[in-house]
Amino acid sequence: MSTESVEERLAALERRLAQIEERLDVRFVWPESSRTMPPQSESPSVQARQASPPPLQPPRAQPADPQASVAPSPTARAAVAARSASAQGAPTRAHAAPDSPSFATSILGWGGAAAFVLAAAYLIRLGVDSGWLTPLVQIAAAVAGGLLLIIAGFRLRGSHPRYAGYLPACGIVILFLAIYGGHLFYALISVKTAALLVIGVCGLSLWLCRVFESDLYALFAVAGSYSAPFLLSGVEASITDLVIYYSAWSVVFSIYAVWCGRRLIYLLALYLALIGFDAIWQIHASKEWIAALAFQTAQFVIFGIATVVFSVRRQQPLDETVAMLHLPPLLLFYALQYVVLAQHVPALAPWISFASVAAVGLLYLIARRLTQEPLPGGELLLWCYLSVALLHAGYLEAWPSDWAPWASFILVPVAFWLTLRRAGRVGPLWALWAAVGAIFLLNYVRVVVGFKLDAVPGHQILAIANAAMLYLGYAMVSRREGGRETRMLLVYAGHVSAMAAAVHLLDAPIIVSTAWGLLALACLGISMWRSDRMLGQSSLLVFGATAGKVLLYDLSGAQPLARIISLVVLGATFYIGGMFYQRLAGAR
Repeated sequence: MSTESVEERLAALERRLAQIEERLDVRFVWPESSRTMPPQSESPSVQARQASPPPLQPPRAQPADPQASVAPSPTARAAVAARSASAQGAPTRAHAAPDSPSFATSILGWGGAAAFVLAAAYLIRLGVDSGWLTPLVQIAAAVAGGLLLIIAGFRLRGSHPRYAGYLPACGIVILFLAIYGGHLFYALISVKTAALLVIGVCGLSLWLCRVFESDLYALFAVAGSYSAPFLLSGVEASITDLVIYYSAWSVVFSIYAVWCGRRLIYLLALYLALIGFDAIWQIHASKEWIAALAFQTAQFVIFGIATVVFSVRRQQPLDETVAMLHLPPLLLFYALQYVVLAQHVPALAPWISFASVAAVGLLYLIARRLTQEPLPGGELLLWCYLSVALLHAGYLEAWPSDWAPWASFILVPVAFWLTLRRAGRVGPLWALWAAVGAIFLLNYVRVVVGFKLDAVPGHQILAIANAAMLYLGYAMVSRREGGRETRMLLVYAGHVSAMAAAVHLLDAPIIVSTAWGLLALACLGISMWRSDRMLGQSSLLVFGATAGKVLLYDLSGAQPLARIISLVVLGATFYIGGMFYQRLAGAR
């Protein structure tokens, strides 16, 4: 091998090693014995390279020792990770791994912080039992302990920011307890001073939420602000002041939730505002229903606007999962408001409830207009709320009871029409179908068994009308692919309704059995005409019911002539049905 080819290969190796050094930010050194070549093989180019600083080269491999294999050191890996984060626009930190405490670390951190709180409590108890710790000193010590925990958290924030946040969290709890204790147990703080201190601690907690990037402080602030009327005597004396107090906090937490991008904050605030106000109102001012109605409406407006602004400003529209988290507080608002309306203005209660549905729809349209994109979560929330109002306020409350069985003949076609407009896709309409299905099922069972139908206008044809609607639904669903379970449910329910209609309208048992047999034959004939196997198979239910009725009911105690006629009708029906069914089976 010539000297020039050796030099070229060495130069190529040097370039590759230089690239590796740049990527790993490490430097490897050749052993001293291998830096120079023997003098007899030196060429002018080699001598020139020796005159310059020698390139850094990796050590010789030592297979016998696996620890000696070349691998990037932890420092090199950290440097590579830092350069990669910098290239992607991510902020670099002094530590390679993010400061996110594990589950075990969180348990230990909370355990240590809770131990500090318990130690302070036992110290105070010791001072009380000994007589050397006065109430004022107790409160001052509690406040000092809470502030020290907050300061300690800031001192540890530089190295472990999230883990250090456990200490200020316990400090916030101690400050709340000190305020409530100084006011309730020792009367050292007036109600106005206590309220101002609670507001101050809540503001401090919100600030700590931003500093330590933890929702825990915001949740403490929410809980502390809405629990204050229960713990500060005199705050609940005026229901108007309570409306202003709670509404002001609702606005604050809604703005803060939008600012910091945490939906959980305004959702928790909505829960506590509705539940807390209702509890105090029921106990102290249940007659002031207008104030309660105004408060509930104000909360609906505040948090409705907060939801829309959050979705638009943070560019985070409601998806279906987040929308379902908004449904429980929305239903809580509906229930609490309807109770107030039903007690004082029962005639207007259903219509005001539907007005709230219209308001939800308006908020949905505004959000969709501003975001300029589909909002599946908002649409689902709207349909769920509409379905609840339709079932309760519409059907159970506003719809006349005498006309209740006829409600299905309006709601079912409307639901079908809406589904067809969506090209057959149910999507969020499942909530509407659930409400309509519940209404139809209640009336279906009532009509089949004939429960209290005498006062219902046109009750004689209700069973036939139900059967016709079910058969029509079966025919419409059969035009589309799939939906086997739905078609089966519709056709069998239609058969049961048609047989119930024969029982209600016809008196003689033999005539009823004949009508059932004709129904079974009609199903077989139509199934042959339409090549509908499911319809033909469903006729077996009617045949079986007819046979059971004739053998167990019609023949029991009947005259000989009636028995003969019944058996002849049964035999003819079965024979013709068998012939039709054989043709249907042969046409498969």
